[in-house]
Amino acid sequence: MKKKKAVVAGHICVDFTPPMISPSAGTGNRIEDFLTPGKLVHVGPAYFHPGGVVVNTGLTMKSLGADVMLMGKTGDDHLGRIIRDFLEQNDAAAALITDPASDTSYTVVLAPPGIDRVFLHNPGTNDAFTAMDIDYAACESALLFHFGYPPLMRRMYQDGGRELAEVFRRVKEKGCLTSLDMAALDDASEAGQADWETILRKTLPYVDFFVPSMEEICFMLDRPRYHALQKRAAGGDVTRILSIGEDVMPLAERLLDMGCKLALIKCGVAGMYCRTAGSGAFDMLRGITGLKFEGFDGQSIYERSFVPKAVVSGTGAGDAAIGAFLTAMMKGYSLEWCLHLAAAEGACCVAALDALSGLKPLEELKERILSGWARQGGKDGLNAEHMGGLAQDSRR
Repeated sequence: MKKKKAVVAGHICVDFTPPMISPSAGTGNRIEDFLTPGKLVHVGPAYFHPGGVVVNTGLTMKSLGADVMLMGKTGDDHLGRIIRDFLEQNDAAAALITDPASDTSYTVVLAPPGIDRVFLHNPGTNDAFTAMDIDYAACESALLFHFGYPPLMRRMYQDGGRELAEVFRRVKEKGCLTSLDMAALDDASEAGQADWETILRKTLPYVDFFVPSMEEICFMLDRPRYHALQKRAAGGDVTRILSIGEDVMPLAERLLDMGCKLALIKCGVAGMYCRTAGSGAFDMLRGITGLKFEGFDGQSIYERSFVPKAVVSGTGAGDAAIGAFLTAMMKGYSLEWCLHLAAAEGACCVAALDALSGLKPLEELKERILSGWARQGGKDGLNAEHMGGLAQDSRR
């Protein structure tokens, strides 16, 4: 294999996460149990930490032994200096861009225990990020290019996603494996009004690994189903009421039809679902990279999540899982083990307040899995509601 480095680019910000104290027993299943007008909500000590895909996924990969270059944009302000200082401490600030014309992005993350997170977000400099901000020369020496959160980066979804497709077209010309992650959308937002099916049809032919969450991709490709799931969840976590067979698998099939070679859909507490293209697609990647891609051809796999030691915050858990998946793939693990390690790292991440403190080395995760780490859904097998007919379809 001639290339080993990874580039992680896209959205970067400062996360402000106030630890939220669980309400009285018998409540806490809906966001309304925490956030109602006039209610005083007790929180823990204020916590600031750089976040976004560049920090969360990039430093996850770096902590797991990958050689990673991070590409993001901040303002020339106090929050920007927090990010730069943090990345310099992690020897990862070399490709960071400072834009004095914009403010650094920040997010207030409200993560009540047992409830999906709520984000208060200022996109800041991310809205000014364009295809010209990628260092394509650096991509020539990279095995993998991972980009994240275009719904939170205005130039990436404007004009039918022209900039996003341009990024992936140019990177793919450099001979990189390519990976794309998404972010949550809201109907009323500018990003929520964008034509995401058109954007994805332009971009996914240049994407090898597409790794959105179920809520994100359902919003983009099947808005009626998304709203029906929201209604069924009644303010709770949508991933707890998903049917993998009925809700998730059809979306993964559509993504492969659009051009990606692997669709990995994160489903929160339910786990993740992976669908891959046939052998021709991975034969091509084998020839380009020298990787074996063992067990990657024509697969349909539901990977249940592991039971975490504690649930402190879901912040960055999806990014950590994807960071583990991509690192394991680059290290030559089989698809089965890439998924195991991704699910395991996600379970470790939720046991800490931030996206990085709870991470464990891949070998430590492997040992714990082999020793019988319990999974969500019980010892005797997959949750029937989540399976939804997958057992007949899986070629695991």
